[in-house]
Amino acid sequence: MNNINNIKTQNQIADISINNAAIIAGISLLLMAIIAPIANFSIFQELIDPSDVAKTVSNIRENIGIFRIGIVLFFIVALLDILVAWALYIFLRQQNKSLSLLTAWLRVVYASILCVVIINLINVLQLLNGADYLSVFSESQLQTQIMLSLNIFNKGWEFGLIIFGFHLLLLGYLILKAGYMRKILGILILLAALGYIIDGFGKLLLSNYSISISMFTFIGEVILIFWLLIVGRKIKE
Repeated sequence: MNNINNIKTQNQIADISINNAAIIAGISLLLMAIIAPIANFSIFQELIDPSDVAKTVSNIRENIGIFRIGIVLFFIVALLDILVAWALYIFLRQQNKSLSLLTAWLRVVYASILCVVIINLINVLQLLNGADYLSVFSESQLQTQIMLSLNIFNKGWEFGLIIFGFHLLLLGYLILKAGYMRKILGILILLAALGYIIDGFGKLLLSNYSISISMFTFIGEVILIFWLLIVGRKIKE
């Protein structure tokens, strides 16, 4: 009877193979690589001008539908991050189950932070909905509240990226130790991790920090996507 129970337990654990986990992680990361730049660069950075509050508010009012789409896209990115965390845990647990679980949880924490700070973008919509209770605010006060919400979102996301950097740090270590993965990939992921961590702490501690190291070190994340989809799906248990 014990043997039968053990077999059932092993079958339950093996419901998702590491091959399928690699495919799920790769596809999710690929979707994120498409969606996140659209939300950040094509929508929010086009609408928001940190040096001109009035212009920012005017841009959002005139493009409120696009602003809503940006919020939805960021939320989808957060959900995909959770899916990636789960899939990478399955893919790497045979290397080190405990460390793989910690790595996954760090990504889930990052995704949770992103979900929380997205509330500030929803708050911008509330401030612009023209409700009667907002009449107590002057236009300048309303604009200040909107920019404050946008800045809180941005700072919260930047803080979350520090957590994401530590996630990549552990991920890179696991890849280096995994005999079924290229060590150069682990090194590139470690460099990407350092980029996020240095940028994150730089922006947090220095008011005039303007360097963006992560813009040059993210290449490892891109290579990981295609490695998972091309090579990772062929890895055996």
